[in-house]
Amino acid sequence: MPNLLTVILNWRTADMTLDACAAALREMAGMQGAITIVDNDSGDGSFERMTEQVVARGWDRGAVPVRVLQSGRNGGFGAGNNFGIRAGLPGGGRPDYVYILNSDAFPDPGAIRALVDHLETNPRTGFAGSYIHGQEGDPHHTAFRFPTIWSELEGAARFGPISRLLKRHIVPLPMPAQTCQVDWLAGASLLARQDMLDQIGLFDETFFLYFEETDLLLRAARAGWATDYVRHSEVTHIGSASTGMKTWRRIPAFWLDSRRHYFTKNHGHFYAAAATLAHVAGGLLWRARLLVQNKDRGDPPHFLRDLILHDVRARTGRKTGSGAAPAKDMARPAE
Repeated sequence: MPNLLTVILNWRTADMTLDACAAALREMAGMQGAITIVDNDSGDGSFERMTEQVVARGWDRGAVPVRVLQSGRNGGFGAGNNFGIRAGLPGGGRPDYVYILNSDAFPDPGAIRALVDHLETNPRTGFAGSYIHGQEGDPHHTAFRFPTIWSELEGAARFGPISRLLKRHIVPLPMPAQTCQVDWLAGASLLARQDMLDQIGLFDETFFLYFEETDLLLRAARAGWATDYVRHSEVTHIGSASTGMKTWRRIPAFWLDSRRHYFTKNHGHFYAAAATLAHVAGGLLWRARLLVQNKDRGDPPHFLRDLILHDVRARTGRKTGSGAAPAKDMARPAE
């Protein structure tokens, strides 16, 4: 029977994280492994509360033991999860699989078992992710293509003829009706093969938030590993519980930093510049349409200006920034 390490990253959502842990414990019944909760230096008593509750509920002594670790710094989503992965199983053992679970995600019956069974029967699949839905059953888009210059143009323009022309480059895939291979998956419920992680490495900690899953799964694809969307693994997800993404008044600098780092790292400086130009071109077309059509703006205020200024400042060595909340006050991407 394979060993499974589940890692749940917490930042100021202690009670919700404990609920996610309880759901994972239920679904890991009869499996070998452990759960590690990593507190990303919340500074609000989360670590103490979760440690106390794990002991009070007897989770630290269960068949699937739970432990709470303090990362000591808020390095973002990738760094926090890396901390838990590197800690391994209690006693220093090495897991066969690592399951990344959001603190606001709750596996439905059979969800974790379905992911493990899928990797067990598909040896060239490195990642397997779940069908994610909201509390009311509404499906969440979590299966994607890798971003390209053309996807930047299409996503920013939001114009039917362009979308039809570039349909093979649209990042969000149509909602899969059955298990299939995809480019990348959001990390709310994501199972990884440890052998693959040993080969390609863990999350790039340069990314504070966003694009870290995209980068990791691109590295896996380039190394010959498949990523599969497992439709019959279902997980309930709240979303935006830590980041406050739904209430952003400006696009945060960390999102712009991550976007730029992704394109530069994986495609080079010229490609990254072209991707920004494509996004600006699409964004200008969209804003021209807003002048004559009554449409929701869709982007945070000043988004296009912030994108341009961020790119210019990055290329000239000036300090970047968008006027948004500082990155240290955010810790968790929302899917």
